Amino acid sequence: MSANGRAALVTGSANKLTVAFAEALAAEGYAIMLNDPAQGDAIEAVLTRLRALSGAGAQNHPADPRDGAAMAATVEATVERFASIDVLVNAAAQQHVSPIEKFPVELFDAIVASSLGAAFRATRAALPHMRARGWGRIVNQASVHGLVGSAGKAAYVAAKHAMVGLTKVTALETAGSGITCNAICPGFTGTESTMQQAAEIAAERGISIEEGAKILLDKQPSGQWVPVESLGALVVFLCSDAAAQMTGATIPVEGGWTAQ
Repeated sequence: MSANGRAALVTGSANKLTVAFAEALAAEGYAIMLNDPAQGDAIEAVLTRLRALSGAGAQNHPADPRDGAAMAATVEATVERFASIDVLVNAAAQQHVSPIEKFPVELFDAIVASSLGAAFRATRAALPHMRARGWGRIVNQASVHGLVGSAGKAAYVAAKHAMVGLTKVTALETAGSGITCNAICPGFTGTESTMQQAAEIAAERGISIEEGAKILLDKQPSGQWVPVESLGALVVFLCSDAAAQMTGATIPVEGGWTAQ
């Protein structure tokens, strides 16, 4: 059990954003379960930092987010290790940029499975445990692309729009139970996937990665990356008592993108 008797599962590979979610919750005393499919020194270094922050334990249960049975098993592993699952942060995602007529069908299916199916499977497995305790917080990492479209991102945009819908249904089905479900919609964060997109733009246009990043940031009126630390703080708020009546919300954090 964690210092406050609560445990959090943060799904998705241990990238800058998911680690920021986990670190913010660990600093509040939550025990942390990750589910990065990778193993080795990199994930062990993340777990060491989380254990130091929370003092309540941190573990990784490797699982492919596209595998529904594996996601359900990760929820059960969290309960077995920490005696509860009180917070679920659905952050697994996958990205590919290609016109629809050239978009590989298999890759479309894989992106939808990891960016949407994983959240459904984990939520489905976690809800009975949360209902038994009469308390729970589900935070879905949607995206600004759950609110607007972008050419070349058919699978990701479709999955993130559906994530917003899943959030609303989950909120309605759990209203009044002590469980809430909300979606956060970040814009560009300057994380690994964003910089990969910048590199692809740079290669396609024969420009520098910095210039490719500038093209991405032109969509964000602030002209700045969204700090991952601010998103971690938002997750902590949504898990607090102050947000007990906040459910079914879709929260854009995108430097003014959707205000245009």
